[in-house]
Amino acid sequence: MYRKYSIIVEEWLENSNKALLVTGARQTGKTWLIRDEIEKSGYTKYEVNFIDQPDMVEYLNAEMSAEEFLIKLKMIMPEDCKPHETVIFFDEIQKCPQIVTKIKFLVDEGSFKYVMSGSLLGVSLKGLDSAPVGYLTILKMYPMDFEEFMMANNVSKTTLEMLKEKFETCTPVDEFIHQKLLNMFFVYLIVGGMPDAVKTYIETKDIREVDKVQRDIITLYKEDFSQYEIENRKLKLRSIYDLIPAELNKQNKKFVFTMLDKELKFNRYENSFLWLKDAGVALPVYNVAAPVIPLLASKSSNVFRLFSSDIGLLTSAYPSETKIELINKNGEVNNGAHFENAVTQQLTANGFEPYFCKKKNVGELDFVIEMNGKVVPIEVKSGKAYKKHKALDNFISIPDYHIEKAYVFSVGNVETEGVVTYLPIYMCYLLQEQKIGRMIVDLDITGL
Repeated sequence: MYRKYSIIVEEWLENSNKALLVTGARQTGKTWLIRDEIEKSGYTKYEVNFIDQPDMVEYLNAEMSAEEFLIKLKMIMPEDCKPHETVIFFDEIQKCPQIVTKIKFLVDEGSFKYVMSGSLLGVSLKGLDSAPVGYLTILKMYPMDFEEFMMANNVSKTTLEMLKEKFETCTPVDEFIHQKLLNMFFVYLIVGGMPDAVKTYIETKDIREVDKVQRDIITLYKEDFSQYEIENRKLKLRSIYDLIPAELNKQNKKFVFTMLDKELKFNRYENSFLWLKDAGVALPVYNVAAPVIPLLASKSSNVFRLFSSDIGLLTSAYPSETKIELINKNGEVNNGAHFENAVTQQLTANGFEPYFCKKKNVGELDFVIEMNGKVVPIEVKSGKAYKKHKALDNFISIPDYHIEKAYVFSVGNVETEGVVTYLPIYMCYLLQEQKIGRMIVDLDITGL
C-alpha cells in the first residue's frame, strides 16, 4: 500500500548524508516502509531488531565509546555489507536509545547510512543526554490518511487529481462521485488508517475481521501502558485512554478529570497526558483564549480535548450497531465525534497544530489553525444543517480577529459564501500549508 512518507525516505536514501529516525505510534507501518524503500534503492540492508534480538542490546552496550561501537558492529555484519553500499537499520530503537547519541560519530565516519525506527520514541528519547543536532533527520509517521485509503481502494489517479482541482477552484464535485466518496469516507471512519486494518479490509471487506486487528493493536498499546505505569506509579495511562470515546461523545468534549478521580487535580495527571501524546497514541487539542497569531501565546495547557491517534481505533470502542449506522449514514447517530477525530488526525498529519477556541458570549470554534501566516477557523458539521454556524459567524464579525478565511467540513459539496468555504469532509486531507521555497533577507549594512 502506498504511503506518502515513501517520498521522504526515498529522497533521504538518494541525497542525505544524515541519519534518519522514523518514529510514531505502534503499527503505523514504519518497519515495512523502511525495508521497502531500501529494497527498491539497490542498497544492501543490515538490520538489527532490538526486540527480536534482545542479545544485541547487551552486545551494543550503551556504555562503550562510539569507536568501539562501530568496531563491534562491523564484526557481526556479513561480508556483502560493503562501505558506501549498505544501509544499517536499527529497529525498535526504544530498547537501546543511547545509540542515538552515537549517530554524530557514525555519520562523520561515513562508511554506512543509518536509519533507526521505533515506537514510544517521544517518551524514550527524553532522558538522553544529548541529541545529535545537524546529524539526524526525524520523520514522524501517522496512520494512513483518507487519500492513502482511497489509493489503497484503487480510486483512480484521475479522480484524485479532479478532487485537488475542485478544492483549488472551489467548484462542486459531480454529485455521483460526491456520494461515492462520502460512502467511502464513512467506511474509513470504521477501518481507520492502521495499515494492517486497511489491508484486512481490502482483502476481506469484513468489518468484524478489521475489528479483530484493531483490538490486537489496542492490546499492544495497553501492554506498553502497563509497563510504564509500573515504572512511574503516578501514570494513569490506561484509565485516560479508555475514557477518550466517552469524553468525545459528550456535548462538551473538554476532558473532565473528575471522570478519573474526583479527588485528583490536573497536575496529578499532566504527565500521563504528555506520555500519551509523546507516544503518539493520543492527540490533545488545547484551548486558546483568542483566534489571533501566535495561537501558542494564549494556549491553556490544562483545558483540552483528547482525540485518538487513529479514527478506526476510536470507532472500535463503539458497539457493532453504531458501526452499522455509520455505514448507513443514519442521521440520528451522532457522528460529530468521529468527524472531529478524523479532522484532528488529518490536520496533525499535515503538520498543523490544531487548537479550539471558546469565548464567553461569542461561542466555540471546533478548530483554529495557523495557515500561511493567518489564523483559519475550522468548523466540523456531521448533520445536514451545516450552514448554521452562529459561533463562527460571531468570530468572523469581530474586527480584531482579522479572519479572512474559514472552512466548514460536512457532508455537503464544495461551495463558497463570503469568507467561508464549505468542503466535503473527505477533502480534509487537501488542507495543507503552502510550501515556502527560499526566504532571502538581504540586509543593508551600509554605514555600519
